[in-house]
Amino acid sequence: MEHFIRPKGAPPVNNYSHAVSFTGPMVVVSGQVPVDGDGNLVGKEDAEAQVRQVYANLATALEAAGSGLEHVVKLTVYLTDLDDLDSFRKVRDEHQDAERPPACSLVRVAGLVHPDFRVEIDALAVAPSAG
Repeated sequence: MEHFIRPKGAPPVNNYSHAVSFTGPMVVVSGQVPVDGDGNLVGKEDAEAQVRQVYANLATALEAAGSGLEHVVKLTVYLTDLDDLDSFRKVRDEHQDAERPPACSLVRVAGLVHPDFRVEIDALAVAPSAG
């Protein structure tokens, strides 16, 4: 994988890459929400707890597909409240290499499938054998 964090002439970033190139098999992870393995909402009014659960769910899905958070090349983040951005960034930064951050899009949405969900994240990852 090659990370183009801030190519010449590109605007500044906040711990994401403008582009990531890779070859080999790709893992596509559906949008993950703040629900635990028993189907219970985690962190009803706690953005950080919700983001932590979403990352746990991302890790579980990636592991099942033979990948991991360290192989994520693209995140798409959906927040219902931009005041939760700092919570997202805090948790994100705990789970990714600052030298090789994935590409990322962030979208504020009016709502998600459940009214208590504050965040949903989907991901693209490379299979480890792809390097």
